[in-house]
Amino acid sequence: MTSADPVERPSPAARLQWDAWGDGSATATLPPGAKQILSLVLKGRPRGIPRRAAETVTLTSSRLGEGDLRALAALAPATSDDAARIRHLGGKSTPDLLARRLDPVQTAPDAVLSPADHAQTLAVLSHCATQSIAVVPFGGGTSVVGGVEPDAGGHRAVIALDLSRTAGLLALDEQSLLATFGAGTTGPQAEELLARHGLTLGHFPQSFEFASLGGFAATRSSGQASRGYGRFDDLVHALVVATPVGELRLGRAPASAAGPDLRELFLGSEGVLGVITEVTVRVRPKPTQTAYASWTFPDFAAGTAAVRAATQRGIRPTVLRLSDETETRIGAAMGGHLSRLGGSLAIATAEGDEGTAVLEHLDGLFRAHGAKPRGEAPARSWERGRFEAPALRDTLMDIGVLAETLETAATWSRLPELKDAVTAALTASLGGRPLISCHISHVYPAGASLYFTVVAALEADPVAQWTRAKDAASHAIADAGATITHHHAVGSDHRPYLRAEIGDLGVKVLRAVKDALDPHGILNPGKLIP
Repeated sequence: MTSADPVERPSPAARLQWDAWGDGSATATLPPGAKQILSLVLKGRPRGIPRRAAETVTLTSSRLGEGDLRALAALAPATSDDAARIRHLGGKSTPDLLARRLDPVQTAPDAVLSPADHAQTLAVLSHCATQSIAVVPFGGGTSVVGGVEPDAGGHRAVIALDLSRTAGLLALDEQSLLATFGAGTTGPQAEELLARHGLTLGHFPQSFEFASLGGFAATRSSGQASRGYGRFDDLVHALVVATPVGELRLGRAPASAAGPDLRELFLGSEGVLGVITEVTVRVRPKPTQTAYASWTFPDFAAGTAAVRAATQRGIRPTVLRLSDETETRIGAAMGGHLSRLGGSLAIATAEGDEGTAVLEHLDGLFRAHGAKPRGEAPARSWERGRFEAPALRDTLMDIGVLAETLETAATWSRLPELKDAVTAALTASLGGRPLISCHISHVYPAGASLYFTVVAALEADPVAQWTRAKDAASHAIADAGATITHHHAVGSDHRPYLRAEIGDLGVKVLRAVKDALDPHGILNPGKLIP
């Protein structure tokens, strides 16, 4: 297949519900052992928050008149129907989900536009720049950091630019192992299209079932198989970007010394500098087999030392994860085997013909660090349920339990201090008896990510409760010299903390680029740039 051939179209994508994770085809049920876990955090009468029916919700009135809609519809399909607007209210963070349940009036985009390709996107941006209409690019709507909120930013209206109609395999270079997709192609759609050619992208973040490739690029996503496949920005070969002042086509060779790499401006740009419309990614043959293994270490410190040693020696399983003692206990209890696992659990998978040999190498090193082998079952169990956790937040909210996550990354030498500081900040700010657990899921020779999960009883003002906790944790991250985000992006939630990470001059550089590409400031206002 070449760029001259017809586009290959995927099956229709699953779409998230307006007020919850998942497409509504199934309700997440609490697994065995959940009662034991929840009894540790709940005391007194739980404050359950029920979902509200969509028909009982009032949306803010559209500020676009019939003339506006006709002009927009001449460029790309456009609608101001409530049924479309309610599906583009924002992302799926805990504050987002709480707002859907608690607020009788929802702030909605004034219209939803659905361009089919790059040309239509370019035309929409050019028009909106002249009409003072803000544009929020919208892929799968999976942001958990306020990345797709319909903020008009002082403009007279705001539209959601839904890129789902761009989904498709636009070109495939099987010699170079490069595939070009429309930015609205979701993770499952990309895998479906590549599987027809015996290939895979191998990018599987927890949002995989709903998120888009354009979103992966715009947020610097990191999938659960990052040790084997790399982060999404490692997979990007080329980008096509639409801006209000023109287009950019970036990336023409596997490597180049032709000045600074302008692709880096848009990897992580969150739709603030331009709208990614096409993504060319590196793909590889789909593996025919996968090996699984797991171990327990005496504690998280011993496991961390072993994972660091394995990473710095160049051992590359496809997936490598290490849970702390609390997460290990919670996972065991939720799985119904309360006494079977203790210490700190590590799991790994390795794909391809050399998979078994890779895990045997890892096993020898881990045993030398005091690990006990635990067989394949824990790793297989994790893989079966790896996309289910976000939906449990909704079920827990129903019964008065807050469940949320945050993540960061630092060098190996700073990791212990960082973990202690964030855990202490969350515990103190939440009060009561919260459960704070942590795992390592992305590793590098110089350091690793830390991914925290918080479980606590909901307070009378749950939005203020989580805002307080997230702020305390974010200050602890900044003070520890870690990054404010490893793979969730900045959005509006992390925006106040970015200046501490990149400095005043860094902010000026971002603003200068923004002014050059989006002089009227219509692109995704209120995100990323402090």
